[in-house]
Amino acid sequence: MPDALTLPPQQALVAGEWVNTTTTLQVEAPASGEPLTRIARCQVDDVEAAVQAARRAFSGQLGEWARWSARQRSEWLLRFANIIEANHEQLAQLECADTGKPMTQARGDIGACARYFRFYGGAADKLHGETIPFETDFAVMTLREPYGVCGQIIPWNYPSQIFGRCVAAALAAGNTVVLKPAEDACLSVLRLAQLAVEHGLPAGALNVVPGLGTEAGVALAAHPNIDHLSFTGSPETGTRVAQAAAQHHVPVTLELGGKSPQLVFADADLDAALPAVVRGIIQNAGQTCSAGSRLLVQREIAESVVANLCERFSALRCDAGEADADCGPLINAPQKAKLEARLAAAETDGICVAAKGQLAASAPSGGHFVVPQLLTDIPERHEVLQEELFGPVLVVQVFEDEAEALALANATDFGLCAGIWTRDGGRQLRLAKGIRSGQVFINNYGAAGGVELPFGGVGRSGHGREKGFEGLRSYTRIKTVAIKHD
Repeated sequence: MPDALTLPPQQALVAGEWVNTTTTLQVEAPASGEPLTRIARCQVDDVEAAVQAARRAFSGQLGEWARWSARQRSEWLLRFANIIEANHEQLAQLECADTGKPMTQARGDIGACARYFRFYGGAADKLHGETIPFETDFAVMTLREPYGVCGQIIPWNYPSQIFGRCVAAALAAGNTVVLKPAEDACLSVLRLAQLAVEHGLPAGALNVVPGLGTEAGVALAAHPNIDHLSFTGSPETGTRVAQAAAQHHVPVTLELGGKSPQLVFADADLDAALPAVVRGIIQNAGQTCSAGSRLLVQREIAESVVANLCERFSALRCDAGEADADCGPLINAPQKAKLEARLAAAETDGICVAAKGQLAASAPSGGHFVVPQLLTDIPERHEVLQEELFGPVLVVQVFEDEAEALALANATDFGLCAGIWTRDGGRQLRLAKGIRSGQVFINNYGAAGGVELPFGGVGRSGHGREKGFEGLRSYTRIKTVAIKHD
């Protein structure tokens, strides 16, 4: 890691001030397992203070936020995008050290965060309702109004990016925010919040309560004075969050896991498809909800495709983030142990490890590394085909024809993303319509992140949409106004 990180406060942000908490938590560097810094460990009282501050800011009792027009919000968000870019390298170093991801990926994440603020800054004063033709003696309109206080619980795998997509959209719509970042990786988020306060965000518009999910996260999800809640994480935790919010009838956006397929047909451009298949699973060491973790390949090219991928996987290298290798470590020791146990069970079940990457000699001995792996010869309905492994593991299935490809693509409870590789235009559209998924990419995978593109899933992948204008609209509710006149 860099010799001197610019570390953020070991405090919570409440009502525009950094405040101490009773206790703190140690943060470890995933690449070495060694202590990195400490963060605040917020409790119920800290969350309560943050929610009250957000409520007061929204109602106009604290600071200037409630008096800001859409144009003023737009101008601040656009300025803040510039601030992020001015601090790009510092933020990327924090992201790299805290998550373990390679520096190239960390830099890309900070760039994406800035893009979210620029996109939603440009959209803030373009969010409007409609007029509705009705009876001749009525004038009817709809208003898009902010919910109020938005609780946001974000994960450790893309802290800066998800800060951007959640916070920028909520603020653009006129809401206030109480953000609970992940305890395993939130240093870039805390520094972004620090920069926001330093550069004119009114008190109470953004409040940040670091800590454990079982403490601060539970308190935020169950708080009776939250108007909207968004959560990104595992399906199991998402269920508990939704149940807690339902006690107070709070609407929830859930972006959960994935077991996303990439379908490669015999007529595909393999020179384009195969590098994308590899990138789709090793990005962030496979710790990505939208990772392309299942490869479905047509039988007539399966042998040659697997042979090609074996060469590619064998050349992949894992190292600490600052080495900027293909893969960094997993986030922590429990994640590593869980993945290794699943891989050992798969090997016991006779699943073939067709190829493995390499751990660089320079990789720290205490790091949470799992090398990329390519698995073949997998029994139908096996766990590695059905469950999100959240690591750099690609599983391969073979199909005969389009109908079987579609059946296999839809054979999990998840539905976040899918990739289709074929030159046949009719097949592209048939499969795009037939695949049960929130996003479908044809002859590409991921569309380079696409902050403009609505993102979310079906089934165990969650519900609601983030990103793009749909993400902005999700932070508003519709009010209908019907005026009767003579």
